[in-house]
Amino acid sequence: MRALAIAATGMNAQEQNIEVIANNIANINTTGFKRSRAEFTDLLYQSERLMGVASRGRDATIPEGAQIGLGVRTAAIRTLHMQGTLTQTSNSLDWAINGRGFFQVTTPNGDTVYTRDGAFNTNANGQLVTTDGYTVIPAITIPPNATKVVVSQTGVVSATIPGTTNPQQLGQLTTANFINEAGLLPLGNNLYQQTAASGPPAVGVPGDTAFGTIQQGYLEASNVDPVTEITNLIAAQRAYEMNSKVIQAADQMAGTISNLRG
Repeated sequence: MRALAIAATGMNAQEQNIEVIANNIANINTTGFKRSRAEFTDLLYQSERLMGVASRGRDATIPEGAQIGLGVRTAAIRTLHMQGTLTQTSNSLDWAINGRGFFQVTTPNGDTVYTRDGAFNTNANGQLVTTDGYTVIPAITIPPNATKVVVSQTGVVSATIPGTTNPQQLGQLTTANFINEAGLLPLGNNLYQQTAASGPPAVGVPGDTAFGTIQQGYLEASNVDPVTEITNLIAAQRAYEMNSKVIQAADQMAGTISNLRG
């Protein structure tokens, strides 16, 4: 009975949907986290009767056919790169991007990866790094005797040095955009990697056209909405239960047929 297999695909799809929702809820307080959404597509159809062909023994064509769908599958799990709320921290090395763009960082093996998590710090050499110690691109070194670090909305990083009247410029921060942000590969640790689907990065200065500005003393919160996720969770649970009811009904029908044959 096809209903058993069809309903099984529905249960599997909703199980994956709940896994996506669970990951969103688990990262509700993760800095710069972007929620995901499961997207589904129907499977192949089995034709019992084709539309548009001549009816048997007549010249008239059949206006409607009979196609039985074979279920559903997960087509994609889309990352939704919508802006999260900016939360004030008053930490001079906490930077948030207000708008589009990603910070660029270098991994220990030399790869360039991208993040929206601007909770930066300095290493033993004074270089600006992420919480995992990855160096920010372009490299910015903060003098050990700096009394104040300031970054403008356009990404100009300056520091106040004792004995000088004017702040000393340390570097120009740049950010990267992608034509298809959903095509970025999530690596964990709030990092994304470029793929063929995302396209190459477009690097520019914060505040330029299509590039967000830098907000010092702020961090971008997760864009997960608890109310939306709970609503989606309930809907997924109900859909899972309905598919299980279909399997129970199909099993009972098969049992009835077996009893009639007996």
